Amino acid sequence: MREADIMSEALRELIDIAGRHARGRRTTTAIPRVSIGRSEVATPPMAEVWGAGILFVLQGAKTVLIGDRTLRYNPASYFIYTVDTPTISQLVAATAKHPYLAIGFTLDLQAVAALLVEHEPALGGDSFSTSPVNEDLLDALRRIMRLLDRPAEIPVLAAALEREMLFRLLQGPQGAKLRQLARADGHLSRIGQAIAWIRTHCHQPVRVSDLAEIAHMSNAAFYRHFKAATAMSPIQYQKQIRLLEARQLLAAQPGNVASIAFAVGYESASQFSREYARQFGSPPARDAARLLAAGEVAVEVI
Repeated sequence: MREADIMSEALRELIDIAGRHARGRRTTTAIPRVSIGRSEVATPPMAEVWGAGILFVLQGAKTVLIGDRTLRYNPASYFIYTVDTPTISQLVAATAKHPYLAIGFTLDLQAVAALLVEHEPALGGDSFSTSPVNEDLLDALRRIMRLLDRPAEIPVLAAALEREMLFRLLQGPQGAKLRQLARADGHLSRIGQAIAWIRTHCHQPVRVSDLAEIAHMSNAAFYRHFKAATAMSPIQYQKQIRLLEARQLLAAQPGNVASIAFAVGYESASQFSREYARQFGSPPARDAARLLAAGEVAVEVI
């Protein structure tokens, strides 16, 4: 059987498994760190923060805006997120007959680090482009997802199959990102420490020099590596985190715009409203009302 036929067969089986086990827009499965996304309709742009993980799109199409870069997921493609990443996602191809289907994996960095003792990953390419799955990676993913039909085998086999999938990823075009993330002294790990500080202290003023000190880098090196990891500057990153937190607060407290602006660290309610509208396409109160009416606040599709 030709490689293309083998891949088509594996992809069809994955689509069948994911479709049968999806429960709503986002489903947490019995397999550790694995979730399924499903939608029968295209969506408007929606904002959230993706943690370190892998997104495989099986069917349909999705675009993701990260800073000044846009990812395009077509069927049988994937992307590795290495740090907490503010994103604006939109499903652009999804119908009742051919729903959008995706599988998300939260990264187990200890498992990646253990593999690095034995295997050197391939050299990486562009940090901000999706990659097509190959036959070996697709087969590993298929065997993991088959466990959903044999749940008694999950405690015995899931870890070993996940290890194989991570090995295939390390050998692929995004393998170098995994290596940097898993190494305690790697620049991605140190950028992650600075990002954790921003997220915890996002309401406070931030100086690049303080973040560079947290990451144990010079100012210039920190700025360069931060932009490479997130496609935005540290100040832009903090702004997006503030606006995303404000959006969640507005959903719970609609109409309380000024106090929420100050709560997330803005000194000017008018500046907050301008930046919010620029980010989300509508002023704060109108956007919150739309989200509540549409039921879109907490259920984004992976």
